[in-house]
Formats: sequence, structure tokens, C-alpha cells
Amino acid sequence: MKLKNIGSADRVIRIVLGVAIAVLGIAFKSWLGLIAIVPLATAAVGTCPLYLPFGISTRKKA
Repeated sequence: MKLKNIGSADRVIRIVLGVAIAVLGIAFKSWLGLIAIVPLATAAVGTCPLYLPFGISTRKKA
């Protein structure tokens, strides 16, 4: 069963935001930069757990 629900544009946005949050966390020497793990992990896996209960998918149908 494949639960991939993140499209390519959504994935790119998550990667850019994740990297930006990580860079800001490092620049400000803040542990809040660890929040970057969430968008980077969901982009890597291709599944957003928050999309599942709402039936949202940004992935194009094949």
C-alpha cells in the first residue's frame, strides 16, 4: 500500500523551507532549527501525515 501524497512542487517547497529553517537555527544558535527535520523528512518520504486524515494529495494521479 503506497501512501505517497506529496507532489513534486510540494516536495521542493518543503526542502527549501526545511533548509531555510535549519540555516536560521544555526545562524541564531537556536534549538528551534531542529524543526527543519519535519519538512525535510516528509519531503524525503513523500508522505505528509497531516494530509492523510483529510484526504489531501498534491501528487498527480498516474
